Amino acid sequence: MVIGVERRMRDSVLIFGGTGNYGQFIVRSLVQKKIPVKVFTRDAKRAKKKLGEKPDYFEGDVLNRDSIIGSLVDVKAIIISLSAMHPKLIRKQKEIEYDAVMTILDEAEKAQIERIVFISIYDMRKELIDKLKLEIGYYKMTIEDRLANSNFNWTVLGCPPSFMIFKSFTRKRMMIVPGGGSPLMPSVAPQDVGEIAAQAAIRDDLNEKRFRMTSAEPFSFPDVAERISSVLGRKIKYRKLPLFGLKIASIVTYPFNPYLRHLVKYVQLLNNFPTDIAKQAVVDYKILKSNFEYESMSLEEYIRISFKQL
Repeated sequence: MVIGVERRMRDSVLIFGGTGNYGQFIVRSLVQKKIPVKVFTRDAKRAKKKLGEKPDYFEGDVLNRDSIIGSLVDVKAIIISLSAMHPKLIRKQKEIEYDAVMTILDEAEKAQIERIVFISIYDMRKELIDKLKLEIGYYKMTIEDRLANSNFNWTVLGCPPSFMIFKSFTRKRMMIVPGGGSPLMPSVAPQDVGEIAAQAAIRDDLNEKRFRMTSAEPFSFPDVAERISSVLGRKIKYRKLPLFGLKIASIVTYPFNPYLRHLVKYVQLLNNFPTDIAKQAVVDYKILKSNFEYESMSLEEYIRISFKQL
């Protein structure tokens, strides 16, 4: 069911995951460009409170094929930014982040929608995915293979942990990081993800291209703690928290709290990020800037905007 104050559905960009951490910024960037946007959502009323009146909303269940089919009417491009990394959704991660995406691609193909932008993980290093047994990594690899062997005009945007993660580990005057984090890690402002994805959706010249979205330089958590301290004008101490306790808790609570198990794997990824890929962030950033027109948000600017209540 389509819900919206105005009907501008013809040639819309349809977004799956439009209310998520990245999706909301993608929607806002498209709205600012006056591009017709349709947001697929389970709850249109709640989505409208978050994103405003300007997008159109298609209310449906992403696990329902008929809902997906109904949402594809008068759509010229699709952005897929689905994530189940939430305590209430984690039990359905495969259904949401793999099965639903495959259904979207199948039905988009039938509807002859050519342009697909897929928000994926930063890099597809299989040995690391195997080492950490990252189910989500296997899902994304298979989806990217599906795109590579299709007739879609597709672009994959590999996304690292965003600047939001630094705030999630910081409380008052302490940044507490399980495992301590990798020596270097690429990261990106969610606002930049929104702008890059919005531009990608309305262009036809990025077919079969994969970009790593990153800021101008990689970071370490101690370095970020110092930068937060400098911006806020008060000392933020960095503290490394042993992973052992978190791992034990994830095992004990798994039957009734599977989210913690997935969180531990995510934290392990943060602690095992390949240094060579992290160092490549400087080059990856230059590639982004040569392909997209945007003013990237620095970590310091993000801190000033987002850490006000810290």
